[in-house]
Amino acid sequence: MAQTGEYEGVVLDEQTVLTVTELTHVCGISLEQVRCMVGEGILHPRGQRPEQWRFSGLEVRRTRRAIRLQRDLELNLAGAALALDLLEEIERLRRRLDCLEQHMSSPRDIDGL
Repeated sequence: MAQTGEYEGVVLDEQTVLTVTELTHVCGISLEQVRCMVGEGILHPRGQRPEQWRFSGLEVRRTRRAIRLQRDLELNLAGAALALDLLEEIERLRRRLDCLEQHMSSPRDIDGL
């Protein structure tokens, strides 16, 4: 992809695919940290071996959030994994609630009942 430092300001979406080396550069972490995150279930790469691993933009976001949780809240990897799962569940529930609220506030066809 690019050299270290050239990733700043790059927008990564879920269609983006990075190698493990690119992920380490983008997130400023070591290969060993990536391996630990994969082992803890924080990351779910495509591919069998580290040299084959591919990560989506969503995995980059998840990696960065895990790093922040570890740094800011002093969580270990297991704690960060749990916190990430709970945060993502809250996001899913909020999206579902928003959808339900939109459905409930939309005009209904009374004659169609």
